[in-house]
Amino acid sequence: MTDYRSILSNVSKHIPLDEKETDYFISLLKTKALKKKEFLLKAGQLCTTVSYVHSGALRAFYQDRSGSEATIMFAISDWWITDMPCFINQQPAITSIEAIDESVVYQLTKEDLDTLYIEVPKFERFFRILMQNSYVREQLRTLQNLSLSAEERYNKFLEKYPAMVRQLTQKQIASYLGITPEFLSSVRKKMSKGALS
Repeated sequence: MTDYRSILSNVSKHIPLDEKETDYFISLLKTKALKKKEFLLKAGQLCTTVSYVHSGALRAFYQDRSGSEATIMFAISDWWITDMPCFINQQPAITSIEAIDESVVYQLTKEDLDTLYIEVPKFERFFRILMQNSYVREQLRTLQNLSLSAEERYNKFLEKYPAMVRQLTQKQIASYLGITPEFLSSVRKKMSKGALS
């Protein structure tokens, strides 16, 4: 039997649901299990769903024509993820979303989300809050990339994703921080020397 307690707890942080609303919301959710390195979404595919991470971890990244990757975001348990502009406008995805670890997500299609807004209008408030929080987070990240040193950005990353550091490659972390893997390696060495002295 599927365990919806985590997603219902996530929703209840912002809106209260009665039993009928809860049952209706759950009836719209689709469960998807992903193996490590399996794609939830590939760039170029139509982005039709928004996903809640029940367990595991995912990353969204952009790959340029030369094959270089820039990690846009990570999503760990109790986070939501999609290619937002493409989901809203029902366009082919710009980013790819890949499972970093074995993961389970609960998904809502754009069509079901629009129906949910009509049947349970308070969900418009819930997703508005999610989008506001996401916008604030991304703007702060952009400002940090402009104003903080690589070492400070790495420290912020460690604070935000302490459990994920062991799951990620140096290349993935570096691409999120906007630096080269070699530069990240030198930052880590410098930090470990500082911790030992």
